[in-house]
Parts: sequence; structure tokens; C-alpha cells
Amino acid sequence: MMINYNHTVSVFLILSLGIFKLGSCSENQSQTNNVTVKCTQSEREALVSFKAGVNGKLSSWVGEDCCQWKGVECDNESGHVIKLNLSNPAGRHRRFDYFERDNSPCRWCSTASPRGWRRSLLGDVNKSLSGEISPYLGNLSSLTHLDLEGNYNLSTRNLDWVSSLSSLEYLYMGGVKINHTKADWLHAINMLPSLLELSLYSCELKHLPSSLTSLTFTSLRVLDLSYNPFKTSIPQWLFKLTSLASLDLTFSNQGGKILDSFGRLGNLKYLYLGGNHFYGSIPDSIGYLSSLKELDLSYNEMNGTIPESFGQLSELVKLYILENSWEGVITEAQLMNLTRLEEFVLTTNNRSQPLVFNVKYDWRPPFKLKILHLESCLIGPKFPKWLQVQSELTYVILKNVEIKGTIPEEWFSMISSNLTHLDLSNNQIKGNLPHQLVFPNVTKLFLQSNLFSGPIPSNISDLMPSLQYLDLSENHLYGKIPLSISKIKDLNILVLRRNNLSGELPHHWNESQMGLRVVDISYNNICGKIPSSMGFLGNLFILVLSNNNLSGEIPSSLQNCSIVSMDFGGNRLSGNLPSWIESDIFMLRLRSNLFSGIIPQKWCNLYKLRILDLAQNNLFGGIPDCFNNFTAMVDHNTFGYKPIENYTEKAYIVTKGREYEYDRTLQFVTYIDLSGNSLTGGIPIQITSLTRLGTLNLSMNHLIGSIPKNIGNMRWLETLDLSNNSLFGPIPGSMSSLTFLVHLNISFNNLTGRIPSGNQLQTLNDATIYKGNPLLCGSPLPTKCPRDETSDGPTITDADDKQDGDDYERIWFYASIGLGFAVGFWSVCGTILLKKSWRHCYFRFCDHIKDKIVLLIALKVVHLKRKFGLEKS
Repeated sequence: MMINYNHTVSVFLILSLGIFKLGSCSENQSQTNNVTVKCTQSEREALVSFKAGVNGKLSSWVGEDCCQWKGVECDNESGHVIKLNLSNPAGRHRRFDYFERDNSPCRWCSTASPRGWRRSLLGDVNKSLSGEISPYLGNLSSLTHLDLEGNYNLSTRNLDWVSSLSSLEYLYMGGVKINHTKADWLHAINMLPSLLELSLYSCELKHLPSSLTSLTFTSLRVLDLSYNPFKTSIPQWLFKLTSLASLDLTFSNQGGKILDSFGRLGNLKYLYLGGNHFYGSIPDSIGYLSSLKELDLSYNEMNGTIPESFGQLSELVKLYILENSWEGVITEAQLMNLTRLEEFVLTTNNRSQPLVFNVKYDWRPPFKLKILHLESCLIGPKFPKWLQVQSELTYVILKNVEIKGTIPEEWFSMISSNLTHLDLSNNQIKGNLPHQLVFPNVTKLFLQSNLFSGPIPSNISDLMPSLQYLDLSENHLYGKIPLSISKIKDLNILVLRRNNLSGELPHHWNESQMGLRVVDISYNNICGKIPSSMGFLGNLFILVLSNNNLSGEIPSSLQNCSIVSMDFGGNRLSGNLPSWIESDIFMLRLRSNLFSGIIPQKWCNLYKLRILDLAQNNLFGGIPDCFNNFTAMVDHNTFGYKPIENYTEKAYIVTKGREYEYDRTLQFVTYIDLSGNSLTGGIPIQITSLTRLGTLNLSMNHLIGSIPKNIGNMRWLETLDLSNNSLFGPIPGSMSSLTFLVHLNISFNNLTGRIPSGNQLQTLNDATIYKGNPLLCGSPLPTKCPRDETSDGPTITDADDKQDGDDYERIWFYASIGLGFAVGFWSVCGTILLKKSWRHCYFRFCDHIKDKIVLLIALKVVHLKRKFGLEKS
């Protein structure tokens, strides 16, 4: 019993001692953890120097311990700064950045300058640092991670200070302007043997050295040199970086053929070469990149084929090869092993030999796509089976791909729940629009330029409640416009142009549709009045209702909108012209209606107006003398409005004697057409100050007076039609200054005198231009002027002062002959006369020449005498 008791006591003492020891250890460890290691003084001074050189978000950098400063991370044991993260997230580079967030091609890609590239990536500049990086940052010798990305107002004289950061593994300086001289930036980078990731996008680098004596950063995994205007091609040393997993050379001004050497980079997972000048075919060596997940060759000049080895990229998830000139054939071989493919974007601009998808109709691919964009290639004529089985699609563009016939409704049903974007435009697809399927997430629906028929679903607001863009133009749709369209709250663009729609416009537009910017229902059979409720659409920019059967007056409630383009031409609208038109209007087209009254004086404030078309109405009164206020017709830098995404306005313009349809170039047109009215009075002289006006048509009115003498100031005028008026007096000689004039009609007036000629007028030799003016004479009319005797050719005549241009030309001709003779004579003879040594030299030269000539003649005579035996013996 005593033995057990002693044993128990011993165990108890041992356990107690152990617990006491553990407690002591825990207390000591706790004390150790509570000890704060401060940053070193030299590194703090380096950071303070950096702060002094920049402006921005460093106000929290106060106190002795720099390890506590925002963006700074230190080693727990040594206190050395190992990480510095001062990036601007809003300015970070996104992949496929030249591609809009909704995957619509950007508008600046093909012509962007390096400065434009930087501007496109700026993000929120207000949150970025600005100033110059202090070279003392190189004193952070233990730094492994440096991130200054997205600070577009930050710069550095060079990267010499970076070469001191020998432990650096991650260097992100995208957006920082690097002022370098040729290869020095790369030499600094080459001093970093531990470097794993390097990002220098949009740093305004221009030199990419073609060679390096020795390559030290061979462990590099990520290299981003995109958006730099390099003047040199891809160097061979780059292909020695065999550890590269990501390479981004987007918009880096590279060109030539894509090298086979890319096949050496077998570890590549991400390759971005978009926005350059590469041409030719994709090399066969692409098949060696078996780990590739994302490939971007968009916006290049590729004009070759896609090789069969492409089919070896079994890990490929994203393929973007849009905006090239692909040719050849795609078969199952290029697609059969792409089992992971989710995003497939291919467009071509090769119209002569477009790319053809030559796969069996019933072929079933191994991939399940989520994004599909095929444009201007041939996949038709039938809607292929390999597309019908794609059940996970969220984004679909099949534009101008030669699809004919109908599309199975089962396919629409299969993708309807996930679909957000559908574009089947510019094909020959037939059939009715789906009336039962619900597309709850579709925001953009483009079905224009097809053969769809039938009515628009009456419950479209229930079927597609999230619609933002709806374009059903240029089809064969009929019936009424559904009233439920005015219930789609997020609708932004509504285009129903060129169908057979009838009935009236919806009447119940409301304030919940404040996002609606474009309504284009032109070229239909819509009748009735323009509903005043459209005035609730406060952000409506473009309203096109031309070529319908609309009647009544333009409702004054439209002044509550933000209209910059109003096209109501080709209707039966009546009443006075609206005087409330705002000064921001770019195009006002009201031709071929029943408007009456005068042109409002308030329109003198329309300084952005570039197109004014009031032709074929019942207007009377005079032309306002304030058209010189249309400054957009004077200043070529004034444009009407910025292009609206996914919409191109179209309008017919009568110019150069014909009717032309303008679309993308409409914003560059300057045009005034007041023809076919009952306007009276004279042509205001102020109208001649519109130096950028391209077309002026005042024909078929009752205008009187003379043609303004300084009409020659309108130097950009291409079309001038003043026919069928009562104008009198001579044709101004300044009209010959209109060097761009290609169409002129001043027939059927009371003009008198000689027809001027010269410059552009000499090419306008059609007599019908001037007919109906019995007192006009001269070419091209058969009527000769009184001073003409025998000459049938054109005579340059100034109708103002009757001076003959030929007399001046003759005087200047003879004067130039005399002046040239005098200068030539005295430059030679005057020099000889004044300088004695030259005179003696000249006469010695003449004597020498004379003696040589005499000797030659004497020898020739002797030779002839001997030849004919006439020499005396």
C-alpha cells in the first residue's frame, strides 16, 4: 500500500513539473511574439525619399515603423521590407483589353496611337500616384515583391535602381512611364536572377533589344510587354525563356510572320499577340503548345490558314482570332480535340476567299461553348448540327455566315434560360420569331437583315424583360408594334427599320424608360400621330420615323427629350416647323411633308447643325440671314454626337444629282436642302460664310436677286443647285474658285452675261446646267457673247469688271521673256566687262577654239584633195 502511495506521489510531482515547464515555455513564446521588429533606418529613409517624390495616397505613411505603413510588408525576423504594393486596381490591365466588356470590338483598335493606348487603360487616374520614382527605392535590398501597376502619372528616369533589387521575384510596373535609352531597361532587368513575373505594359518602351550577352532571368514565368510602341521585332532571346507560362505582346507594334520558334515555349498557358501586324498563317509549331489555355491573335493582318496541328491544343479554353483575313478550310481536324474549349471568337474580313467551315452536317464536337462569335465566314447554308448541340451558350454572334432557311426552335429552347446576347444578323434566316419561349436574361437581340416574317410577339416585355438592345430591322415583319414594348424598362435601343409594320405607334411611353436613347421605326406603314408621351423619354437622342404615313403636328413635348438627330422625312406631318428645337441638334430632316409657315428665327442658335433638310414642303417667307451661326458647317472639328454602341444611323441624302444612303459617314456630311418650297426674297450673303458646307440646294422656290458675289468662299461645296428660281444678274466670277464642285444647276432663272470658266467650271460643260436663262452666253451654250468673233473655245471672263484674263497672261508672258534675257545676258557679259582677268581668259579661250577650228578645216581640205587627186605634184 505504501509503495502504491509513493508511486502516485512521484507521478503527480512529475506531471506538475511538466505542466509548470509548459506554462513557462508558453509565457516565453508569448513574450517573443509580442516583440515588434521595426524596419531598418536605411530602408525607412528610402521609403521617405520615395514618398517625397510622388503625390497620392501615401498620407498614412507616418510614424517611425515603416513596417506599419499601408502597402509595406516586412520580414518578421529581420525587419527588412520584402513587399511594396502601391498599385492602382482601377488602372490594372485586363486581358482582351482591346475588347469591350460586352465582347464588342473596340472602335479605336486599328488606328490607336501609343498615347491612345495609354489613355484607353487609364482607369481611375484620381486614385493613382503621380510624380517620379526615387532611385533610393533600390536600397530595399531584400524586396521580393514590387507592385506599382496602374499608376499612369508615375514615371522613372530609368530602371538602374531596379538592378540593386537582386532578390526581386515579382515586378509589376505596368502604366509607369519609363524614360529609357534603347536597351538600358532590359539590362537592368537582366540583373534580377530570381525574377518570376515581369509586367511592363504601357510603359512607353520603344526598344526591345534583339540580343543579350547572357540571359539571367531564365526562371521567368510571366512576361507582359503589351501596349508599348516597340520599333523592333520579337528577339530570339525571348524563346530561351522556356519556363514562360504567360506572354502578352498585345498592341506592341510587332509584325512579320508568327515564328515557328514559339513552339519552343512548351510551358505556355497564355499567349496574347493581338493588335499587331502579324501576317501569313498560324505556324504548324502551334501544336507543340500542348498546355495552352488562352490564345489571342485578334486585330492582326493574318491572311493565311489555320493548321491541322491546331487540333492538338487539348487544354485550350479561350480562342480569340477575330478581325483578320483568314482563308482556307476548317475541318474536324482543327476542332476534334479541343475538349475544353469554352470561348470561340473568329471573324474574317477576307471577302474574296472567306474561311469555310467544312465539317459533316451531323458532326458533334467534343466541346461545350459558352461564348461563340463567328462573323463573315461560311458555316451555312443549313444551320449545322455542331451548333444545334451547344446547350450552354450565353453569348452568340453568327453574323454574315451564310445561314439560310429556318433555325430549329428546339435550339432556342435549349439556350433560352442562359442566353444574354444573340446576334444572327446579315443572314437569310426565315421563319417567325419565337412567341412562347422566355429569354429572361437576354439583354441584346440583333436579328436585322434577314427574312424573318410574322408579327412581333405581343407579350415581348414578358418574354424578354431584360432587353436593352432590340434590332429587328430589314426583315419582313408585319402587324402592329406591340404596346408592351413601352413596358421594357431597361430598353436602350429600339430599331424596327424597313419592315411592313402597320398601325399606330405605342402611346404609353413613360418615365421608367429614361434609358431609351434610340428609336428608329423608319420605312414602315405606321399611321396616326406621334404620341406626346414620347416626351417622357428624357434621354432620347435619336428619333427616326421617316417614310411612314404619320400625320398631325410634331408634339411640343419632344422638347423634353435630348434629341440630337430628328428624321421625320417622307410622312404627312403638317403645321409649323417646331421653334423649340434645341441647339445640340445635329440632323434635322423634315423633307417631303406638309409643313407650312416660315423657317423659325430661333433656329439661328443651332450651332451644331450639320444636316438641314426641309425640301418639298409648303414653307414660305425668306431664308433667315443668320445661317452663318451654323458653326458646325464652318469648323470641321465640330461633330454632332458620339457614335452610339450597336447602332448606326442611316439617312438618304440628295446630293450630286442623286440620292445616296449614308450610314457610318453620315456624321461627316454638311448639307442644306430647302428646295421645293415657296421661299421668297434673296439668297442671304451670310450663307456664303459656311465654308465647310458640302451641299446647298435652294432650287424650285421663288427666290430673287443676284447670286452672292463671294460664293467662291464656300470652298468645300460639291453640289450647288439654284435652279427654277427668279435670280438675275451675272454669274459671279468667284464661282470658278469652287474647286470641289461636281454638280451645278442654275437653270431656269433670269441670269445674264458671260458664263465664267476656269478651274472646276471647265469640267462642268453640260449646257443643261445653264439652260432657261436666255440672256446667258458663252461656252457651253451655243449662244456667243457680243465680244466673241471666231473663237468657239471658252473665254475667261470676270462678270464684275469685264477684264480679260488672256491680256494679263500675254503681258506676263512677254515680260518674263524680257526679264529672262536681261538676266542671262548681263550675268555673262557683265562679268566679262567688269573683271579684266576673266575677260583675258575668255578671249584666250575664244582664240584657242578658233585656232582648233581653222586647223581642223585645213586638215579636212587636204584630206579631200588627196582623196580626189586634186593635190598639185
